Amino acid sequence: MLAATPAHGLRYVVVPTRSWLHRFRCCSSSLAPLSPSEFSGGNKAQKKLNDENNTNVSNEKTAPYYPKRGETVELVCESLGFKGKGICKVDGTGYVVMCDRALPGERFLGRVTRRKGSYAEVTKMKTISPHKDLVEAPCEYASYCGGCKTQNLSYEAQLRAKEEQVHELIRHVGRFSDNNPGLEIVLKPIVACDIQFHYRNKMEFSFGPQRWLPIEMLNERQDGPKNFALGLHAPGFFDKVLNVDKCLLQSEPGNLVLAAVQDCWRDPELSLSPYDCRSHVGFLKHLMLRTGRNVETGSLELMVNFVTSSYKPELLKPLVDRISSIPQVVSIMNNVNSSVGNTSVGEKEYTLYGKDTITEVLRGLTFQISANSFFQTNTHQAEVLYKLIEESAGLKGDGSEVVLDLFCGTGTIGLTLARRAKHVYGYEVVPQAITDAHKNAQINGIENATFIQGDLNKIGEDFGNNFPKPDIVISDPNRPGMHMKLIKFLLKLKSPRIIYVSCNPATCARDLDYLCHGVEEKNLKGCYKLMSVQPVDMFPHTPHIECVCLLELA
Repeated sequence: MLAATPAHGLRYVVVPTRSWLHRFRCCSSSLAPLSPSEFSGGNKAQKKLNDENNTNVSNEKTAPYYPKRGETVELVCESLGFKGKGICKVDGTGYVVMCDRALPGERFLGRVTRRKGSYAEVTKMKTISPHKDLVEAPCEYASYCGGCKTQNLSYEAQLRAKEEQVHELIRHVGRFSDNNPGLEIVLKPIVACDIQFHYRNKMEFSFGPQRWLPIEMLNERQDGPKNFALGLHAPGFFDKVLNVDKCLLQSEPGNLVLAAVQDCWRDPELSLSPYDCRSHVGFLKHLMLRTGRNVETGSLELMVNFVTSSYKPELLKPLVDRISSIPQVVSIMNNVNSSVGNTSVGEKEYTLYGKDTITEVLRGLTFQISANSFFQTNTHQAEVLYKLIEESAGLKGDGSEVVLDLFCGTGTIGLTLARRAKHVYGYEVVPQAITDAHKNAQINGIENATFIQGDLNKIGEDFGNNFPKPDIVISDPNRPGMHMKLIKFLLKLKSPRIIYVSCNPATCARDLDYLCHGVEEKNLKGCYKLMSVQPVDMFPHTPHIECVCLLELA
């Protein structure tokens, strides 16, 4: 049923002006698979787009300007773009540059680190005048950690930037222009997150043999175990770890566990060594913390997972004894990953203390969470997101409708809809997620849900033969969006409603364009009407945006 076919490569090129939105669409609609070398930017499409943008720059009223690598330039940040990078212009010219940690309205000096013809990338050196919505970042690591890039931007300004980004992408990449009647009603204002800190129910910290320090703190470097690191990876580095004693995004019990581990793991008497991902020597790889809730009492439950290079429980015993005294800790696991890779998923798993799962409640359903199972990272805002999905689905509630849940994960969305549907059919590529989905259905006594393992990027002509025509399709793809084979299937299926849930507004806009306007190169005609686009802020202080989009058969 799921035939092997080449994956559809997304040709995504960042060209950071207003016209970059249109160029993204033109580039992504080239449907030939890309080779690894093309992904690196050395393809003809990249050169063509860069040349076009150079022409646009030179046609502006300002004189043509092309900065050199290493040159220092004065810049003004105009808006936030892809991955939260500042879209800036060189003062007095029309030349566009991208700068990490630059915020709208900020004037600063930057050094050019890379030039790609159509735009350049710079590193911020000195702020001349601050941005419009400056606030003091409460986290001491905010200037160096890659997790919360916009902590020093007021939350209201963060919401404005995210909402504007989604609406611009829908207009330009999705080709839904302001001339379309009712577009102002289709594009909804962003839904804010009521909780801006301590909202993450999962955090993964890494061990390292040497702390990463910013230039101004290099004099604080120490030798031996005191220089060992436990924290988060420095932005752009797989082998450098910023030591972190507290994270404002995770729960308070999680910070208690982190502090307890930080307080003792470097003790030479414990003989604990951090894993070196270059020499592949060492024991401790990761510390993963997951927070859930006791179903009966509603109190917080914490799972601690040590990821190690080998199984040596006697080495972990002092840490287990220490953190098991924290009341919220109900589970301590050990995932053993003996490969040279530094992933947090182990080939073997051991229970060192308590139970091997924790629970969480979402939309009235109970979900079991294991060390490696997927679950929405912000439980509070997931309630909001899933309610929006339910409202968009518009199920009659008489048990007459069939739901097709694509990219179903552990079944959370499909199971919340199953109570009002005739049957839910879920598809997901990860075998463990399908196992968890079956388990979650069983826990909640849901018998009208079927979950099937298969790669939706490799569907064959017979896909769809094993389930009846759905009344509603839920599609929740990962960041690359939907494969062209799946787009073709949906256009042929002609389900009355599609709910597209997206974590990447750029690929979301592209797929909405395909479903509504068709794909000329493939001789595919669009057959859907876009009814609503609802941005949701799932992760405050980060560039990530979720969208819930409703399409109805035209």
